[in-house]
Amino acid sequence: MTSTMRRTAISAVAALALATGLSACSSSGSSSASGGSSSASASSSSAASPKLSGTVTVFAAASLQGTFTDLGKKFEAAYPGVKVKFNFGGSSSLAQSIVAGAPADVFAAASPATMKTVTDAKDAAGDPKVFVRNTLEIAVPKGNPKHIAALKDLAGSGVKVALCAKEVPCGSAAVTALKAGDVNLTPVTLEQDVKAALTKVELGEVDASLVYRTDVQADSGKIDGVDFPEAAKAVNDYPIAALAKAPNADGAAAFAAYIQSAEAKQVLTAAGFQAP
Repeated sequence: MTSTMRRTAISAVAALALATGLSACSSSGSSSASGGSSSASASSSSAASPKLSGTVTVFAAASLQGTFTDLGKKFEAAYPGVKVKFNFGGSSSLAQSIVAGAPADVFAAASPATMKTVTDAKDAAGDPKVFVRNTLEIAVPKGNPKHIAALKDLAGSGVKVALCAKEVPCGSAAVTALKAGDVNLTPVTLEQDVKAALTKVELGEVDASLVYRTDVQADSGKIDGVDFPEAAKAVNDYPIAALAKAPNADGAAAFAAYIQSAEAKQVLTAAGFQAP
C-alpha cells in the first residue's frame, strides 16, 4: 500500500472514530479534558480508535491559539499516547517555514493564499479542507475613547491605527475592507500577526486595530469591538492539511480529521468562527 493510500485510510478511519467516539466526550456534560467523566469517555474512545502515539506538531494561525489549545487537550484525552505541540504565528511565516523544511505534521492557515504556498511546494498530503471562516472587527480600548463608530473613523485626525502587515491574512483582509469602504489611512505600525496587532490596543499604544471578530470576543474583558459592514467584503477561509513530510503521518491525518469533526466545530463556532 502506498503512503498516500495509507494516509487516506487513516484519515477515513480517524474521521469515523472521532465522529462517534469523541462525541461521547462532549455529551458527558464536561468540556474539560482532565475531568472525571471526560477522561472516562476519552478512554473508551481511544480504545475504539486507531492506535496513535508520539507527538503531533501543528503549525497554526495566531487567531486559532485559544480554540486549538482547547482542542489539542481534547485530542490528547481521546488518544492518551499522543502529545500535541503547537506553533502559533502569522500564517505566511509559518508557510515559509514549512516549505523551508521545518518539521511539522499539520498546517492550519488563516487564508487559502498562505496555504497555497505549501501546496505549490507539494508539501501538503492531499487537498486542504476549509474548516471555518472569520471576519474582521475594529478593536478599540475599553470605553472607545475616540468614539469610533465606522471604518471611515479610522482615518480621522489624531487616530492611531495598528494593522497586520499586508502579507499576513489579517492584513490582506484589512486592505480589502479599507478598499471596499474607500478609506485611506496610514497605520502607525504593521504587525506580523493578529495577536500582536491586538496587543497594541490592549496596551493603549494605538486607538484602534483591524483584527478578527474571534480575537475581539476572546479579549472582550480588555477591549471593545466595533462592527462595520465592509467586513463582509473581507471574509477569510481557514484551510487545514496534513503535511506530506509529516514525522507523524498517522497522527497528522487523525488531528486534521478531528478539526473537521462536529465536536471541534462546536468549539470553534462558540469562539466566534463561522461554518464554511
